Amino acid sequence: MNTPQAPHAAVSTAISGLLALGLVAATGGEALAGKAGMEKCAGIAKAGMNDCGTSKHSCAGEAKVSGDPEEWVYVPTGTCKKIVGGTLKKS
Repeated sequence: MNTPQAPHAAVSTAISGLLALGLVAATGGEALAGKAGMEKCAGIAKAGMNDCGTSKHSCAGEAKVSGDPEEWVYVPTGTCKKIVGGTLKKS
């Protein structure tokens, strides 16, 4: 179908898809934050394996070194205090 509205509809659909994808990506880490039974544990993340941003960067997976005290990962509640070097991070 090659009507004048076809290109406009295709662009609108593409933009809607990109916006939806951005919304899902932006809230992906927050879904875990609200999950019962999980806590943020700092100081135990391997390089490149952190769960979210810090004052050094804004994204998951950007930890430069393992064991950085500012980098954190989600662990089941009560687990962090059992791990050497693990400290609970305030939300």
